[in-house]
Amino acid sequence: MEIRVLGTACANCEKAEKLVREVVQETGIDAQVVKVQDTMEIAKAGVFMTPAVVVDGEVKCVGKVPKKEEVLKWITK
Repeated sequence: MEIRVLGTACANCEKAEKLVREVVQETGIDAQVVKVQDTMEIAKAGVFMTPAVVVDGEVKCVGKVPKKEEVLKWITK
């Protein structure tokens, strides 16, 4: 599983990345978490507000820090 956290170095982007990494670690899910800061790469994903979370190519969250329960749902389905 690949989880991409899209966003610049803003506080909410950092919070989203930290949360996703914590959930992956807590669950023991085999997932690669990648932080994407390049604005062109973010735009190619169809995202124009950050932070955003993309799981295996599917955009799950845009413009907000997700809740822990949301991240759990996305990665344990």
